Order: sequence, then structure tokens, then C-alpha cells
Amino acid sequence: MKIKKIVLSISLLTLFVNCSDLDTELKGQYTTDTFFKTKDQAISAINATYQIAAFSNTNNNLWVFGDVASDDTVKGGNPGDQSDIGYVDNFQVNPDNGAIESFWKHYYEGIARANNVIYYVPSIDMDPVLKDRIIGEAKFLRAYYYFHLTNIFGKVPLRITPALNVNDLTSPLSSVADIYVQIEKDLTDASTTLSPTYGPADTGRATKGAALGLLAKVFLFEQKYTEALSAATQVESMGYTLSTLYTYNFDVTHKNNSESIFEIQHLSNQIVFEGNYLNQYVSPAYLNGYFFNAPTSSFVNEFEKTAGSVDDPRLDYTVGRVGHKWVDGKDFDSAWSPATGYLDKKQADDVVAGKPIGDGAKNYVFMRYSEILLIKAEALNELNRSSEALIPLNRIRERARNSYLFDSSLPGYGVVPASLLPDVTTTNQSTLRDAIRHERRVELGLEFHRYYDIMRYGKAYAEQALSGTGFTYEKNRYFPLPQSELDTNTKL
Repeated sequence: MKIKKIVLSISLLTLFVNCSDLDTELKGQYTTDTFFKTKDQAISAINATYQIAAFSNTNNNLWVFGDVASDDTVKGGNPGDQSDIGYVDNFQVNPDNGAIESFWKHYYEGIARANNVIYYVPSIDMDPVLKDRIIGEAKFLRAYYYFHLTNIFGKVPLRITPALNVNDLTSPLSSVADIYVQIEKDLTDASTTLSPTYGPADTGRATKGAALGLLAKVFLFEQKYTEALSAATQVESMGYTLSTLYTYNFDVTHKNNSESIFEIQHLSNQIVFEGNYLNQYVSPAYLNGYFFNAPTSSFVNEFEKTAGSVDDPRLDYTVGRVGHKWVDGKDFDSAWSPATGYLDKKQADDVVAGKPIGDGAKNYVFMRYSEILLIKAEALNELNRSSEALIPLNRIRERARNSYLFDSSLPGYGVVPASLLPDVTTTNQSTLRDAIRHERRVELGLEFHRYYDIMRYGKAYAEQALSGTGFTYEKNRYFPLPQSELDTNTKL
């Protein structure tokens, strides 16, 4: 039995292309007889594929798995609010958990949209360069969605074509290794067709650097250190630079800066909705926030402090805490976060100047150049080239301590405090491995990467990091597949 017409419900969003030019909400329902016929339809389809990655839909709860499941944050919020997230926090997750159900369905919707683009766009009569770019973007996004799914769930169904007949509606599980093979292939293909840069109208689209950057990360996770080093070195040669101030990566006025490699775009006050809901989830109650994703003392204590009690400046760019200001300039009150006394500043917007809560303009930066330097440092160290690994590692630390030279709000501005974040000098592989892991944790903290790192570091590290949560590596390394998939996928 053939499914002759596939219905495609696609919001004709230009979320990543001139979002502010939309005057009306344009929606349509098409079948394959009428869609994927023109250049504009191809662009609409790829834009809809990006839309899944945005935090304009609460089904994209990546923060729950990247941060709350880790040792960096806890659920926070009111005790009874979003209880399914609390079960993730404590590794008491059943297949009917709402957090895993929504994430699974949402990211597989992204894969389905990418599959449609990859399958149908080649037959459209249009500019071949643009066609290849759109297909490359779809392959990048499919790899992005599978990267997250396999790190959270392990074995998952590998679907790389649209459902063209009833047999395609279900798929068996594929091994993590096989998922990574497909991710590598998609990213390699994408890197050959995507451009290094685009004009302002295409800001936010996946670039060659994004494809190679995610490929470097994938290789690192697979412990393919030679390949990871090669991909990271290619990215390094493409002109990315560390922003002058670390905090520029997380404010609205410096979006898409020279450090950004792949950044999920958001705009507030749009019709259709294109804002970022995360600012409401992490803000205190007096701003109508839910105060979720509360940083832990373990995370706060990971930041270095000089003998004179000067903190790594990244701490107060990242975490709201007593003695410092919240993003709106108010003195922070630990009562705002009953769970830990701390709040997440990276995903919070200043909502004072007419910016609506739950409709933020802040982007989510999935990958930036500092992570490429950390990937390079880790790969070099694992390849027994520890002295070379110090160079990219110390560039990260130098930028952090030099905040005192560029941020006039810091006490003692103009002079770097003595002994603040000194260069790492050890070339002992084990000691340097610990230093690189430490640097990843503080540099990339609250950016939804930590849980994946804990898991890839192995059983001993994971069980120590998550002690007190009920986590055991054999039982909890991956989250259970959602009940909806178990009920409907007969090939599992």
C-alpha cells in the first residue's frame, strides 16, 4: 500500500531570514503534489527545519538534559511545578515521562523535515548553488538533531528518508556507532556545500564552519582524536576569533559575533512567535519567571579564586548570586532561588526595557570558537602532544582574566588581579586532562553541554559527579525511550 500524498504542515517562517520583515502570519497545508516545486517552497521547508532547533517551543527542553541532568544545575522552581523534570534530575525516569516524550517527538519532527528537504529539493528546478546549500543545511540539521538524540537515548531509530509507504512508518533501533556514522556522513557532505559566511539576510544559517565544528565535536566524543584535531584545525583557519569579553556571547547586543559558529536565532515581539521562552524559565518570580535550572554549589565552586578572593569573572557572567547584580541591575536575593540560592544568568534577558518575559530576543549559542580551542586542546593531549595542548587551553584562560581590561563594571578595572587564572603549565597527560575538563565546565557552563561531557568521561567520573542522585552508570547512562515510541514502533 503506497502513501500517495504526504501532507506537509509547514509554517512559512522566515525565522532565520529577515524575520523582522514578516507583516502577517502565513500558514499553509500542502501535499507532495503541490509542494517542493519552487525555490521559495524549498526555502520555506529549510526554514521550518531550523525552527525545531529554536527555543520558541517549550517542547525543545534541551536544557533539561544538558544541564538539569548534570551536576551543574537542579530543576529549581516550585516543588510541584514540572515534576517530570524533577524525575530527570533524580534519574527516576519512566518511559511515560513528559520531558522525554516532548523532546523525542520534537527532535524527530526536525529529522522528518530535514529528510523531506533532502529527498524532494533535488528535483526542484532552481539555482544549483542555492539548491546544494539548502540540502547541505538540511544534512547539518539532521546531524544536529541525531547528535542530541543519541547522546540522550543511546540507540534510536535511524530514519534518513521520508515515510513513502507504510513500512517506512516504523524503524528498528540503530546502534550509537551506526548513528555516529550517519552523523559523520551528513556533516562531511554539508561541509563541502555550505559557505564559510553569508550575507546579513542569511544570518543564522549553518555554515561550513558549523559543519566542521560539530564534526570535530562528534569525533571527540568517539575518541577519534586525530580526526577531531584535523576538523578543529580547519575551523581554526576560517577566521573565527574570541570575542573581547566573554559575556558578549550571551547578550542581545552582540549576537552573531566573531566567536559564534552556530547560533540559534530568536526575535521578540514577532508574529508569528519567534522569541525565546528560556528567559521566563530561568528568571525570578518577581519578573514572572519560574526560576528553573538553578545552578548548584558544586558548579559555583568549580570557578577558581585567587588568594585575595578574586573570582574567575566568568562566574558572575554566568550565575546570579548574593552580593552581585541580576541582569536588570537589582541586587540578587538568594530567596529568588529556594532550591540552591543561585540562578542562571546566561539564558536570562533584561526584561525591564519593554522586553516581554517568555518572548526573549537572546539567541542560544550551541557552538562558539572557544569550544573549538578546547576540542583542539583535548585532542592534542590525548594524542600525547600535551605541550601543544597548552596553547589553545591558555588562550581561553587569557581571555577570561583579561575581562578586567575591558569590562569597566569590574572592581579594579584596568588591571588584571594578581594570580588570576594563571596559564596552565603542566604537561602531565592525566593532570592536563583534568585541567581541560575543568575549563570546559566553567567556560561552557549552563550552555547545555555538561551532561554529555559527564557521560563521555566514563563510569567513574559520572558516578562521582552525580553521587547523591541515585545515578548508576549501567542503569542510567541513557534515558528510556518514550512510551509513545514503544507503543507505536513495531520494529523495536
